[in-house]
Amino acid sequence: MAQVIQESDHVWLVMLKAMRALTRYATAGIEDTGLGDSDFRVLEVLLHKGPLPVNTIGPIVDLTPGSISIAVDRLVAKGLVSRVESAEDRRVRIVALTPRGKALIVSAFRKHSGQMRRVFSELSPEELRGLEVALKKVGKRAAALIEQS
Repeated sequence: MAQVIQESDHVWLVMLKAMRALTRYATAGIEDTGLGDSDFRVLEVLLHKGPLPVNTIGPIVDLTPGSISIAVDRLVAKGLVSRVESAEDRRVRIVALTPRGKALIVSAFRKHSGQMRRVFSELSPEELRGLEVALKKVGKRAAALIEQS
């Protein structure tokens, strides 16, 4: 006898499968630029938010303090970012794109953006906005439930 799957369980499974496929597609495109996923995420944040303290970048790109330090070290070694002491607090290190890093992430992000447009091209602007709103609600609710536990 088949077990009845609750609507929310089914939606979660559909969302999980879609996210896996989307992640595989996006990751393949990112890797074609010569960047790994975490390096791409760090460079993308710096492109769109400007120079940031190392400890601010980690939570934004979902990297632990140790992982963000390693990622920044790797990007510094490649000449894609610089890391300098903050003028206000010498304990804080500010990470910024170098000209080489900016050129790379602008090109890589342009490619990524085109890929995302192709993926979501099946949705109308209204459907896309509705999906965004629904996913934000679900994400905020999940975060709130984590906080309550």
